[in-house]
Amino acid sequence: MTKRKRRSSEERWTSPTLAEWGLTGGQQRLLVGVGSVAAVLAAALFLTFLVNAIAGGESAPTEAPPDTLGKARPDLYQAWPSLKEFAPIADRKADGAPLTAQEVFGARTLTVGKVSLKRIGGRLDPSCANAVWGAELAGLLARAGCTQALRGLYSTADGAYVAQYTMLNLADVQGANGLVESLKTLHTGGWVLPLDPAKAGFGGYSESSGQAMGHYAGLVWVARADGAEPGEKDDFVMLGLAAREAEKAIYRRVVAVAGLPAVPAQPGADTAQPSEPAPSEPAISP
Repeated sequence: MTKRKRRSSEERWTSPTLAEWGLTGGQQRLLVGVGSVAAVLAAALFLTFLVNAIAGGESAPTEAPPDTLGKARPDLYQAWPSLKEFAPIADRKADGAPLTAQEVFGARTLTVGKVSLKRIGGRLDPSCANAVWGAELAGLLARAGCTQALRGLYSTADGAYVAQYTMLNLADVQGANGLVESLKTLHTGGWVLPLDPAKAGFGGYSESSGQAMGHYAGLVWVARADGAEPGEKDDFVMLGLAAREAEKAIYRRVVAVAGLPAVPAQPGADTAQPSEPAPSEPAISP
C-alpha cells in the first residue's frame, strides 16, 4: 500500500469548510490568525481584527532530543502577535483582576460553523510551571511573569476529535508576544501538559497555534482522538477556531477597560449599554 503523502504546512492551515464559504487560501489563514470574533459587545457590536503579518507554521523535527521522548507536543505550530485592538490590556496595570476558570471556560459548548465542542474538563493553576513540561519553557514563563495557567479540554459529540485551550496570564504584551514566538521552536522541547491524559493524551499527531492578546497568551491544541494524521475530511482549522471561542473572556476585558467603541446613533434607537459580567466561580466542573 502506498503511504499517503503528507500535506504541506500551508495546506494544513486551510479549511474545506472555509473554502465552501468562498474564502481564498490567504483569507482563510487571515481568519485563523485573528480567530473567531465573538459577539460579546452590547447591541451585537464586534471587535474587528486585522492581522498585519502572518507567521508560518513550524513542524517538530523528525528526531526528538532524548529528554523529550514520550512527552506530548504538537507536530505543527503557528503563532500570531498581539493586535492593536488589545492595547488597552497590554499589561496588568489596567487589567489586574485574576482570571477565573468560570470566566474563561464557563460555556459548556463552543461552536463555529458546523463544528461544536463540548467541555469535558477545566482547571486553573496558580503556578504556571505545574501546567507545562520542559525546563526552558517553565523558565520563560517565570521570566514573563506568568501567574495563572487555565486549561480547558473539549471533545466533539462523537468523540472523534479533541481540543485543549490554554490561557496564560503574563505580565505584559512583550512577554506574551515573546512566548508565542519562542514556541515556534521551543514547542519541540517544552509544551503544556494534557489536562486529562485518560480522556485526551495527545500522544499521536496534533496541531497547535498561539495567539498573544495583550498580556495574555492563548494556545490551541487539536487532534483526532485516535492520534492519526488528518485526512481530507478532517477540518482542523475549524476545530481550532471553535476552541478559540474561549477567548470571549479576553474580549470582554478589553471592553471593560476601554469601553464600547463609538458608533453612530441610529434614529429612534436607544444607546446600547454594556451588560454586567456574569458572577465568576473559582472552579468549574465538566
